[in-house]
This record gives sequence, structure tokens and C-alpha cells, in this order.
Amino acid sequence: MDRIASFFAAEPVRVTAVLRLPLIALVGALVWIWDVDHWLPGFYAAVLGVWATAAVLWLVMVLRGPVPRWADWASTGVDVLVIVVLCLVSGGATAALLPVFFLLPIAVAFQDRPTLTALLGTGTAIAYLAVWIVYSKRDDSVGLPDVVYTQFGFLLWSAAATTALCAVLVRRQARVLRLQEVRRQLVSEAMQADERHNREVAEHLHDGPLQTLLAAHLDLDEVRERAGDPALDAVHTALQQTAAALRSTVTELHPQVLAQLGLTPAVRELLRQFESRGNYVVDADLDDVGKPESQQLLYRAARELLANIHKHAGATAVRVGLSRRGDRIVLTVTDDGKGFDPSMLEQYVADGHIGLGSLLARFGAMGGSMQVSSEDGYGTQVTVTSPPEPAVKK
Repeated sequence: MDRIASFFAAEPVRVTAVLRLPLIALVGALVWIWDVDHWLPGFYAAVLGVWATAAVLWLVMVLRGPVPRWADWASTGVDVLVIVVLCLVSGGATAALLPVFFLLPIAVAFQDRPTLTALLGTGTAIAYLAVWIVYSKRDDSVGLPDVVYTQFGFLLWSAAATTALCAVLVRRQARVLRLQEVRRQLVSEAMQADERHNREVAEHLHDGPLQTLLAAHLDLDEVRERAGDPALDAVHTALQQTAAALRSTVTELHPQVLAQLGLTPAVRELLRQFESRGNYVVDADLDDVGKPESQQLLYRAARELLANIHKHAGATAVRVGLSRRGDRIVLTVTDDGKGFDPSMLEQYVADGHIGLGSLLARFGAMGGSMQVSSEDGYGTQVTVTSPPEPAVKK
């Protein structure tokens, strides 16, 4: 949810910052090809140059990181002010600049605050009328044409339309965020229910069938010692293998090392088991991240990714990283295997290979992410980012 909220917050700022640059270029080109004498050509060029420079710097700022909420609508207010100044000092070129006033309310529509959108849109219309009044007073031969009042009305209508559009978008944004939160809660509850069920099944298997099997194994040992019958060796081996498989199932359903020691020791144990399955060179860089709330989800991701490497990748070297970055836990798994086309993930899910697809859906629903970078013949790197963590838990 936080990722979606930050997307809605940052995207309008970036859009208006990008659109501002071609608008400035059009203003410069429009007045340059309009063959009239400026009242203050030097001042006009200086204002246009400062505006262009500030617009480039502003674009760099918004692309690098978040900016204050007020800065976005304030930048649009500066646009209106600059256009008014340019019109006032451009003399006969004022007529060429007036259509720009019709473009500014469109940029304002990207704001997610209807009241400010209405104020800026209305202010643009008033600024347009004020420029005409000043121009008509300066040049008596032009006067104040009746069409100016009509255009002023169009600008007011445009302000009302952009305000209504902004209000609709804000409501839709709020609806999306609410649905995302509901989805996150449902997935969280489903995962908790799944974990409770796995723990209950693991406890039942451990306290029931596994203990019965171990007791039978001990009884069989006594019988073998007394009877000395080699035929019992096969039964003894079968009981050992069944008990080992049952222990592995219990551990997979509810890993004790994860519940008792936390995520880092649990991932380290996964790597130990992974190394025992084949001739792998494992490079592990595991920070102590304690017991984060999303440790079950991250543990499942590590287990699924390592299992996929063992089954499908044909890798010989594996690198695993685990660290805390701000309020997120980041797990990185890289292999030097044969790789694959990430765009085929949907097809894999359709074919019944739902492990990785299920993880992608769960992390997305919970506010985390899973990024897969792979190419045929060049290995795979998967970066898993947890949902926001409230605090370090040890």
C-alpha cells in the first residue's frame, strides 16, 4: 500500500515537471517567430532563461527524490506568474503568448488537491484578463476586444472542468488505496491462518505418527538384537527413511529455527540443506535482521528460490544476501545457471508451476516486491523486498 501511495504522490509532480520543459520551448519558439518589437526584449529573454533553468533544476529534484507537497502546486503558481510577466514585457508579442493561459489549467489538473486546482485555475483566468487590460491601456489602438470576455469565460470553464476532473481522480485514488488495504488485510489473514494450520499439522505429526514410528523403530532394534534375522534389516532401513522424511515434513511445515531464532539463522539453515543436495559453491552475506513481521513470507521466498535453483537452474554458484534497508528487509538470491525469460512467468503459472507466481502475488498484495532479472544462458537474480517493517525484532 505504501508503494502505491508513494506512486500517486510522486507521479503528478514528475508529469508536470516534464511537461513544463516543452511548454517553455514552445513559448520561446512562438515569440521568436512572431515578428514584433518587444517592449523590454532584454528583460523578456532574462525571465525566459531563468524560467527554463529553474524548470530543469526542478525536474532533476523531483526525479531524484520526494519533494514537499506544497512545492508542486507552488511551481504551477510560479508558471502563471512568469507567463503574466512575459506577457507584460513582450509588447506586441502578447497576443502570441495568450494561448499559453489555456494550457496552464491542464497542468494544474494533475494535482490531487481539488481546492488548490480551483484556485490556480481561477487565478489563471484572472491573470489572462488582467494582461489584456494592461495591454489595452498601453496600446490604445488595440483596446479590449469583446472576444476577450468570451475567452475569459472559457478559462473559467476550463478551471471548473479541471477541478471536477481532479476531484474524480482523488476519489478513484482513495478507492484504489482502500481496496489495496483490504486486499493486504485479506492476504495477511490468509497467511496467518495458513501458518496456524501448518503449525497444528506439524505438532500433530510430531507428537503422534512420528513418535509412534520412533517407538516402533526402537522395538525393532530390540527384536533384531535377539533374533539376529537379516530380513529385519530392510524393515529397519525403511523405518529410518520414513522417520527422516516425516521429520523433514514437520520442519517444512513449521521450521523451529525460524520461530525460535529468527530469519537469519533460518536462512542459514536453508543454505546448509541446499549445499548438501549438490556440488554448489554458496556465498552468503547474511546480516542479523532479527524476527521481522514478514519473516514467514521471506523464509518461503528463500526456500522456493533455492528449490527452483536446485531443480531447474543447473547452477554451480549461488550468492544469497539478507539485509535491512530502512524499514524493509531485502533478500537477494543470485545464481549462475541457465537463466530464463521472466516474461514467461505467467505461462509457468498457467502450466501449474505456481510457486514463484504465488510469491509474486503475495509480496505485491502485502506491499512488498519481487524483482526477477534473468536472461537465457546468463543466470538469474531475484531481489525480494519485504513490506514495511515497524521495528527491529530480536
